Amino acid sequence: MAVVKATNADIDLLARLLRAEAEGEGLDGMLMVGNVGINRIRGNCSDFEGIRTISEMIYQPHAFEATQKGYFYQPAREVERKLARRAIAGERVWPSKFSLWYFRPPGDCPPQWYNQPLAGRFKLHCFYEPTAEECENIYNTF
Repeated sequence: MAVVKATNADIDLLARLLRAEAEGEGLDGMLMVGNVGINRIRGNCSDFEGIRTISEMIYQPHAFEATQKGYFYQPAREVERKLARRAIAGERVWPSKFSLWYFRPPGDCPPQWYNQPLAGRFKLHCFYEPTAEECENIYNTF
């Protein structure tokens, strides 16, 4: 059962994002990008208030650098579609379980990013989850 509404076109769109943002991080890393995206839709808080669809989440201004690159616009592959379906079904893994942000720093993960605490690192990406004051809802959506 899906935790957000998703058409086949939404699944393909999310699959393309997973590949373009984190293919080098492997299957787990791509799933974590999906976790962050679905959290942004379900959390409805912070920078993501009013984001209700996969398309709105992906194309939110300044949300994902990959949408500005040609690789994002290549057709989705089945391996990424499967990962997208898992994220849409609500499967979440640490450190992206409650995260709304991630980025790839040139070195160590800063302990905070935009005043949000570090949840953890996976390979080259650092994940940040909101405080309860910033987004209590993210901890109540599952």
